[in-house]
Amino acid sequence: MKKENRQVAIVGAGLIGRAWAAIFARAGWSVRLTDPHEATLKAAIGLIHDELHALARHGLADDPDGAAARLTVAASLKEAVDGAEFVQENGPELIEQKKTIFAELDRLAPPDAVLASSTSAITASRFTETLRGRARCLVGHPVNPPHLVPLVELCGAPWTSPDTIDRARQIYRAIGQVPVAVNREINGFVLNRLQGALLAEAFRLVGEGYISAEDLDHTVKDGLGLRWSFLGPFETIELNAPGGIPDYCARYTGFYKELAATAAGPEVYQSPNVDRVIAAWPHQPSPERIAALTQRRNERLAALAAHKRTQNS
Repeated sequence: MKKENRQVAIVGAGLIGRAWAAIFARAGWSVRLTDPHEATLKAAIGLIHDELHALARHGLADDPDGAAARLTVAASLKEAVDGAEFVQENGPELIEQKKTIFAELDRLAPPDAVLASSTSAITASRFTETLRGRARCLVGHPVNPPHLVPLVELCGAPWTSPDTIDRARQIYRAIGQVPVAVNREINGFVLNRLQGALLAEAFRLVGEGYISAEDLDHTVKDGLGLRWSFLGPFETIELNAPGGIPDYCARYTGFYKELAATAAGPEVYQSPNVDRVIAAWPHQPSPERIAALTQRRNERLAALAAHKRTQNS
């Protein structure tokens, strides 16, 4: 997994950028971080150091201090990408800013460097079309928090070269992530479309009073989510009928056709339904609650990742 002198530039040192920095550093890469916000950049190294030690407590980082030593701060974008083999951009979800950043990356980065964006909503064709090096650009969409949830969606523009996709896949896999290829551009990529389908139905069921908000969450975390932590939906239905997926389709898709015909629409995210959902959640989103829940989430995800690692090995 570890090769000496491989260098990555992390552009944007917020939550996602810091996670990427930890992932690459843990895998033996030299990491240069840059961010236009001076306070964010100044705090980044210490926060990544702490996260690497948190990973080590769960057996998810072998040498946290050694990994942290591979982190450096770059004073400029030019300095960050100098000599980089791979660039992971983590800027704001604003199309004009993406265009500006990628124009600079294409101008400054080595011509053979792969340029990947962590965007969760903007397809690569919208911010790379006019670039001379557009064939080396793609979306590498992670799941929050990326250092604990390894999936990365690879989605190129129509002009992204197959070699770029292959190189990105190899690099992400080598640093311990799980890359999947989205074969052509689609709004929301794949993960957010799946999440959106579940969330829309959750908003409808709670908003229309079929179930409480907390019991809805139990339905997922103590039901579907337990299977989904190691089985995908197709693997799940393969085991839910004696004859596998063909048998499942013959037995149960009539019921699912009825559900699909009345799928939740955009009105579930509008008043009055969204107001009912907010009222149904019995907790106030205080900074203290959010911080405590984030810490608990990360600890449980780390434990789950450690468990899955032992099972896979």
